[in-house]
Amino acid sequence: MAARKSAPAKASAKSSSKSTAKPGTKPAGKSAAKSVAKPNVSADELLHHYREMLLIRRFEEKAGQLYGMGLIGGFCHLYIGQEAVVVGLEAAAEEGDKRVTSYRDHGHMLACGMDPKGVMAELTGREGGYSKGKGGSMHMFSKEKHFYGGHGIVAAQVPIGAGLAFDNEDHRQHPKLGHIVGLINLALVGRAV
Repeated sequence: MAARKSAPAKASAKSSSKSTAKPGTKPAGKSAAKSVAKPNVSADELLHHYREMLLIRRFEEKAGQLYGMGLIGGFCHLYIGQEAVVVGLEAAAEEGDKRVTSYRDHGHMLACGMDPKGVMAELTGREGGYSKGKGGSMHMFSKEKHFYGGHGIVAAQVPIGAGLAFDNEDHRQHPKLGHIVGLINLALVGRAV
Protein backbone atom coordinates (compact mmCIF):
# COMPACT_ATOMS: atom_id res chain seq x y z
CA MET A 1 0.00 0.00 0.00
CA ALA A 2 2.79 2.39 0.85
CA ALA A 3 4.24 2.09 -2.67
CA ARG A 4 0.94 3.14 -4.18
CA LYS A 5 0.69 6.22 -2.01
CA SER A 6 4.25 7.34 -2.77
CA ALA A 7 3.75 7.24 -6.57
CA PRO A 8 1.16 10.05 -6.63
CA ALA A 9 3.35 12.08 -4.30
CA LYS A 10 6.22 11.85 -6.80
CA ALA A 11 3.94 12.83 -9.65
CA SER A 12 2.69 15.86 -7.80
CA ALA A 13 6.26 16.85 -6.98
CA LYS A 14 7.15 16.65 -10.64
CA SER A 15 4.17 18.69 -11.72
CA SER A 16 4.98 21.40 -9.16
CA SER A 17 8.52 21.70 -10.55
CA LYS A 18 7.19 22.54 -14.02
CA SER A 19 7.23 26.10 -15.24
CA THR A 20 4.39 28.28 -14.02
CA ALA A 21 4.22 30.20 -17.28
CA LYS A 22 0.78 31.46 -18.27
CA PRO A 23 -0.96 29.69 -21.15
CA GLY A 24 0.06 31.15 -24.50
CA THR A 25 3.45 32.41 -23.27
CA LYS A 26 6.85 30.83 -23.73
CA PRO A 27 8.59 29.51 -20.63
CA ALA A 28 11.96 30.97 -19.76
CA GLY A 29 15.11 29.03 -20.51
CA LYS A 30 16.64 27.27 -23.52
CA SER A 31 13.39 26.83 -25.44
CA ALA A 32 12.69 30.56 -25.24
CA ALA A 33 16.04 31.26 -26.92
CA LYS A 34 15.16 29.12 -29.94
CA SER A 35 13.62 30.96 -32.82
CA VAL A 36 11.49 29.47 -35.53
CA ALA A 37 13.53 29.49 -38.73
CA LYS A 38 11.84 29.88 -42.07
CA PRO A 39 12.30 26.92 -44.39
CA ASN A 40 14.79 27.50 -47.19
CA VAL A 41 12.76 25.35 -49.58
CA SER A 42 9.34 26.31 -50.91
CA ALA A 43 6.33 24.02 -50.89
CA ASP A 44 6.57 23.79 -54.70
CA GLU A 45 10.21 22.68 -54.49
CA LEU A 46 9.35 20.06 -51.88
CA LEU A 47 6.57 18.76 -54.10
CA HIS A 48 9.00 18.62 -57.03
CA HIS A 49 11.50 16.65 -54.91
CA TYR A 50 8.76 14.25 -53.84
CA ARG A 51 7.71 13.69 -57.45
CA GLU A 52 11.32 13.04 -58.46
CA MET A 53 11.67 10.44 -55.69
CA LEU A 54 8.39 8.86 -56.72
CA LEU A 55 9.46 8.73 -60.38
CA ILE A 56 12.69 6.97 -59.40
CA ARG A 57 10.85 4.50 -57.14
CA ARG A 58 8.23 3.62 -59.77
CA PHE A 59 10.87 3.36 -62.49
CA GLU A 60 12.96 1.01 -60.38
CA GLU A 61 9.95 -1.11 -59.47
CA LYS A 62 9.16 -1.52 -63.16
CA ALA A 63 12.81 -2.27 -63.95
CA GLY A 64 12.82 -4.96 -61.26
CA GLN A 65 9.69 -6.45 -62.74
CA LEU A 66 11.16 -6.46 -66.26
CA TYR A 67 14.39 -7.98 -64.96
CA GLY A 68 12.41 -10.74 -63.30
CA MET A 69 10.67 -11.40 -66.61
CA GLY A 70 14.03 -11.71 -68.35
CA LEU A 71 13.59 -8.54 -70.44
CA ILE A 72 16.64 -6.85 -68.94
CA GLY A 73 19.84 -8.77 -69.54
CA GLY A 74 22.94 -8.88 -67.40
CA PHE A 75 22.83 -7.30 -63.97
CA CYS A 76 20.24 -4.82 -62.76
CA HIS A 77 21.19 -3.03 -59.54
CA LEU A 78 18.14 -1.11 -58.37
CA TYR A 79 18.13 2.22 -56.52
CA ILE A 80 15.08 1.48 -54.36
CA GLY A 81 15.42 3.03 -50.91
CA GLN A 82 18.05 5.56 -51.97
CA GLU A 83 15.85 7.99 -53.90
CA ALA A 84 16.21 10.83 -51.40
CA VAL A 85 20.01 10.69 -51.64
CA VAL A 86 20.16 11.51 -55.33
CA VAL A 87 17.25 13.96 -55.25
CA GLY A 88 19.02 15.85 -52.47
CA LEU A 89 22.27 15.76 -54.41
CA GLU A 90 20.55 17.17 -57.48
CA ALA A 91 18.82 19.85 -55.39
CA ALA A 92 22.26 21.11 -54.37
CA ALA A 93 23.81 20.75 -57.83
CA GLU A 94 24.26 23.69 -60.14
CA GLU A 95 23.94 23.86 -63.91
CA GLY A 96 26.97 22.26 -65.51
CA ASP A 97 27.99 20.16 -62.50
CA LYS A 98 29.39 16.82 -63.65
CA ARG A 99 28.22 13.50 -62.28
CA VAL A 100 29.75 10.04 -62.10
CA THR A 101 28.61 7.11 -60.01
CA SER A 102 28.94 3.40 -59.44
CA TYR A 103 26.73 0.61 -60.70
CA ARG A 104 23.50 1.74 -58.98
CA ASP A 105 22.96 4.52 -61.45
CA HIS A 106 19.35 4.55 -62.67
CA GLY A 107 18.26 6.99 -59.98
CA HIS A 108 21.13 9.34 -60.82
CA MET A 109 20.19 9.32 -64.48
CA LEU A 110 16.57 10.13 -63.81
CA ALA A 111 17.35 12.80 -61.21
CA CYS A 112 19.74 14.66 -63.50
CA GLY A 113 17.00 14.94 -66.11
CA MET A 114 17.66 12.07 -68.47
CA ASP A 115 14.52 10.83 -70.23
CA PRO A 116 13.04 7.77 -68.48
CA LYS A 117 12.14 6.28 -71.86
CA GLY A 118 15.77 6.50 -72.98
CA VAL A 119 16.98 4.95 -69.73
CA MET A 120 14.46 2.11 -70.00
CA ALA A 121 15.37 1.60 -73.67
CA GLU A 122 18.98 1.18 -72.59
CA LEU A 123 18.06 -1.27 -69.85
CA THR A 124 16.14 -3.41 -72.34
CA GLY A 125 18.95 -3.30 -74.93
CA ARG A 126 17.20 -1.08 -77.46
CA GLU A 127 18.97 1.23 -79.86
CA GLY A 128 17.01 4.21 -78.51
CA GLY A 129 18.88 3.91 -75.22
CA TYR A 130 21.51 6.37 -74.05
CA SER A 131 24.35 4.02 -75.03
CA LYS A 132 22.48 2.64 -78.04
CA GLY A 133 21.40 -0.41 -76.07
CA LYS A 134 24.97 -1.62 -75.52
CA GLY A 135 25.61 -0.34 -72.00
CA GLY A 136 22.81 -1.99 -70.12
CA SER A 137 22.11 -1.21 -66.50
CA MET A 138 25.58 -0.10 -65.45
CA HIS A 139 27.04 1.81 -68.38
CA MET A 140 24.95 4.77 -69.47
CA PHE A 141 26.27 8.20 -70.34
CA SER A 142 24.85 11.58 -71.32
CA LYS A 143 27.27 14.34 -72.16
CA GLU A 144 24.34 16.75 -72.56
CA LYS A 145 23.26 16.11 -68.96
CA HIS A 146 26.86 16.01 -67.68
CA PHE A 147 26.39 12.42 -66.57
CA TYR A 148 29.60 10.47 -67.09
CA GLY A 149 28.27 7.07 -66.30
CA GLY A 150 27.66 4.38 -63.87
CA HIS A 151 30.55 1.98 -63.62
CA GLY A 152 30.21 -1.73 -62.90
CA ILE A 153 33.74 -2.29 -61.65
CA VAL A 154 34.15 -1.41 -57.98
CA ALA A 155 35.84 1.99 -57.63
CA ALA A 156 36.21 2.44 -61.41
CA GLN A 157 34.42 5.78 -61.10
CA VAL A 158 37.06 7.17 -58.74
CA PRO A 159 39.76 8.01 -61.33
CA ILE A 160 37.09 9.24 -63.72
CA GLY A 161 35.65 11.45 -61.00
CA ALA A 162 39.13 12.71 -60.16
CA GLY A 163 39.72 13.58 -63.80
CA LEU A 164 36.39 15.40 -63.96
CA ALA A 165 37.29 17.31 -60.80
CA PHE A 166 40.68 18.35 -62.19
CA ASP A 167 39.03 19.36 -65.45
CA ASN A 168 36.45 21.42 -63.59
CA GLU A 169 36.92 25.06 -64.48
CA ASP A 170 34.21 26.39 -62.19
CA HIS A 171 36.84 28.01 -59.95
CA ARG A 172 37.12 30.77 -62.56
CA GLN A 173 33.41 31.48 -62.10
CA HIS A 174 33.50 31.40 -58.29
CA PRO A 175 35.91 34.13 -57.14
CA LYS A 176 35.09 33.52 -53.45
CA LEU A 177 35.79 29.80 -53.66
CA GLY A 178 38.87 29.86 -55.86
CA HIS A 179 40.56 26.51 -56.41
CA ILE A 180 38.55 24.86 -53.63
CA VAL A 181 35.64 23.84 -55.90
CA GLY A 182 37.63 21.28 -57.89
CA LEU A 183 39.21 19.91 -54.74
CA ILE A 184 35.81 19.48 -53.10
CA ASN A 185 34.68 17.44 -56.09
CA LEU A 186 37.79 15.31 -55.79
CA ALA A 187 37.29 14.89 -52.06
CA LEU A 188 33.71 13.71 -52.50
CA VAL A 189 34.79 11.17 -55.08
CA GLY A 190 37.73 10.04 -52.97
CA ARG A 191 35.48 9.65 -49.92
CA ALA A 192 33.46 7.02 -51.77
CA VAL A 193 36.40 4.60 -51.85
